[in-house]
Amino acid sequence: MQIRRLDHVSLYVRDVEHSRQFYAQVLGMEEIARPGSFNFPGAWLKKGSAIIHLIGEDTPGRVDAIYAGSYTQHELTLGRDTHVAFEVEDLEAAQQHLKAHNIEIVGGPKPRGDGVTQLYVRDPDGYVIELFSW
Repeated sequence: MQIRRLDHVSLYVRDVEHSRQFYAQVLGMEEIARPGSFNFPGAWLKKGSAIIHLIGEDTPGRVDAIYAGSYTQHELTLGRDTHVAFEVEDLEAAQQHLKAHNIEIVGGPKPRGDGVTQLYVRDPDGYVIELFSW
């Protein structure tokens, strides 16, 4: 098997609209069309080659039942968690943008040790998002 590329990441979310706002307004992703045959709540967002599929829970409490997301502060600080990573052009500008949107930085910014500086935030459902720059 030869993998050509990572196409998308799907996230099961409590409130599609709340998550859509986070990924569109905070991370600057653009909403793209989903197949018309989908009969469940959701949204697809894209920035460059990165695509996020938001899948809305159809039974209240399913996200909580499936995804615990109970990382310790130590794990979040070190980036030892399941996360999605986005490279940004300017991490300092990204921090100011996050602050303007009242998004808490849960880890970093810190050097990774290979020329990269990274920080971590959480989306509305608690998924960890890494932002990094060289």
